[in-house]
Amino acid sequence: MNFEKLFEITVILPHSYDMGDLPTGHRMFIETAGGTFKGPNIQGIVRSSMGGEWGTINDTGCLILDVRLTLETDDGALIYLEYTGRWVINEKTQKALAGEISTEYGDHYAFTNPRMQTSSEKYKYLNNLFCVAKGKLSPGKVSYDCYKIDN
Repeated sequence: MNFEKLFEITVILPHSYDMGDLPTGHRMFIETAGGTFKGPNIQGIVRSSMGGEWGTINDTGCLILDVRLTLETDDGALIYLEYTGRWVINEKTQKALAGEISTEYGDHYAFTNPRMQTSSEKYKYLNNLFCVAKGKLSPGKVSYDCYKIDN
């Protein structure tokens, strides 16, 4: 497998809402309020009010990610981005979520599987990519380095 960087994305997370213990685990909703993404061949913004995260913390302390975002490229194309993944909540994650520190890639187990859909002819290649990403946190933000996988 070959990993080629697609983009880095940073999403602003202004508020989270604790939904309590549900049958599948402890559920939270995390608002998204914009952000940016930039890569070698694509860049733009994360649209405000057009996404969010529905996360569940399981009984082992792992956050099961369920995220949907809308990206807008610098040339006006809209891209629906969704990803699931796993984020193991360790001491650094807890401090970052409390706004005390920023983390770096590799400070915790934080991986996702981004999937994209667009009607844009220019970016239609995104519809069939298999991608993986690693995450990091800073106060009020989450960032991912996203890679496409080629053979």
